[in-house]
Amino acid sequence: MRQLLALFAAALLSLQAKAQLSIDITTSGGRQIPIAVVPFAGEAAQPLSVSGVVGADLARTGQFRLVSSAGVSPLPSEPSEVGFGDWQARTAEALVIGRMERQADGRVEVRFRLFDVQRQSQIASLSYVVPASQLRATAHRIADVIYEKLTGDRGVFSTRIIYVVRRAARYELQVADADGENAQTVLASDEPILSPAWSPDGAQVAYVSFDQKRPVVVVQNLALGTTRPVASFRGNNSAPAWYPSGSALAVTLTRDGNAQLYRVDASGKGDPARLTTNAGIDTESTVSPDGKWIAFTSDRGGSPQVYRMPTDGGPAQRLTFEGTYNVRPRYSPDGKLLAFVQREAGKFRIAVLELSSGQVTVLTDGGLDDSPSFAPNGKMILYETKSGGRGQLAAVSVDGRVRQRLASAAGDVRDPAWGPFGGR
Repeated sequence: MRQLLALFAAALLSLQAKAQLSIDITTSGGRQIPIAVVPFAGEAAQPLSVSGVVGADLARTGQFRLVSSAGVSPLPSEPSEVGFGDWQARTAEALVIGRMERQADGRVEVRFRLFDVQRQSQIASLSYVVPASQLRATAHRIADVIYEKLTGDRGVFSTRIIYVVRRAARYELQVADADGENAQTVLASDEPILSPAWSPDGAQVAYVSFDQKRPVVVVQNLALGTTRPVASFRGNNSAPAWYPSGSALAVTLTRDGNAQLYRVDASGKGDPARLTTNAGIDTESTVSPDGKWIAFTSDRGGSPQVYRMPTDGGPAQRLTFEGTYNVRPRYSPDGKLLAFVQREAGKFRIAVLELSSGQVTVLTDGGLDDSPSFAPNGKMILYETKSGGRGQLAAVSVDGRVRQRLASAAGDVRDPAWGPFGGR
């Protein structure tokens, strides 16, 4: 586990850059919605099984139980072909059918329908015409629609994650779909890359680069690949966190001595504004979604703990009291929770703090869990963990009931961050 300022240490582990992530799901209690996702008509002639991706998306949430369509003949693709009694007998409560057809211009039309089996009624029906290269993204959009219709919460299957990997002597910043597929390298360097953080619109990412042989906070436009330094002052520049407006970042600087929090303009222009002033170390900030608060890690009380203060600076309030080591806070999208890393009996685990009540719940049981990041709908937390001595990505639901392990046989990953809605 990294110590308070080990974000400067650059001890990253290895991962094959193009390796995809396989997902293992564990659930404990709670009701799962039985849903049948029938293979789409015409799908076999296409380069991707859209129904397969949709089913996998829903299953990995732990909130759905896939009902097999084996033995159903013919498989329905239109409403008139649906025999609701057959699906009721299979205990399905929801049914997804669809059709895929190649158009004259080479694009593919994907149509799907979602039914409430018990009420024998249609809940949703949509059609997309997309290039074949966009079939996976289309499947994620379909899964988002289904998830929202059946749970009432917005789906996150179309969002992306970012993480750092090391391959031999090269460090890489990887962006992938939320299911770990379609991984792309957006930055490769012989020097360490640390602490990636998405901009609120998902168009940019801030991170710590060592390309200048010292830590510098850089912002990169993902579409254009252009970069600009936003904190390149004397000493260490680290731990970027975006303000909700996207116009500024909170960073940790040592330009005036020990590590303190500052606000810098996202353009990289102007002088930084100092936010904290004390004899301890202040770092790892996170800005609340309403822009009113900054939570951060500080050892001002003698041990690393989570504190909160007004965004523009002011008196800080200590938030964590259980244990002697609580670090790396991250706000939930609704601002009601803080995820953080808690050390208990020598083990580092992901916990959440309910700000209104002060209630702390430990969600994970690994020995070296770190770097929590909320999904944009607030239902899951992405984090890094260790298994068999290797770093992996994992996710846990905010109630601790559903756990996912995103494992790569090729190597290790770390420093994950879950992107926002619409970040494409």
